[in-house]
Amino acid sequence: MTWTIRPATDADRPALRALFLASRQRTYVWQPAGSFALADFDAQTDGERLVAAFDSAGRLAGFVSLWEPDNFIHHLYVDAAWLRRGVGQALLRALPGWPATPYRLKCLRLNVGALAFYRACGFTAIGSGVSEDGEYVLLESGGAA
Repeated sequence: MTWTIRPATDADRPALRALFLASRQRTYVWQPAGSFALADFDAQTDGERLVAAFDSAGRLAGFVSLWEPDNFIHHLYVDAAWLRRGVGQALLRALPGWPATPYRLKCLRLNVGALAFYRACGFTAIGSGVSEDGEYVLLESGGAA
């Protein structure tokens, strides 16, 4: 499948908020049911570069948010209907300088599917820690062309 990858716009925000909320509710089942809200998206992506993927009908398939000063991938979410169909990889390839530029991210240990995805994309563990959401692994992309 071919994806349209482009910078997210203000017009995309309602769909981005909805995807962010639905993905977190579906993935973080260990969190209390009321832990997430639509407004979380705006607070958690403030000042970040947002890149979105759209299917051939123009529907949002996924997005990545990047804190550019540190080349830190803060969020990468894919709509459940498009999981394991190349959206996540396409979003990573859309990052500035990918794959030569090394990127970092934190992934919760309990998010086994995401950890497997990032490892398959060439990320390696360089550290670990604990956040308010649980234990995480600090990962870095290979930074190789």
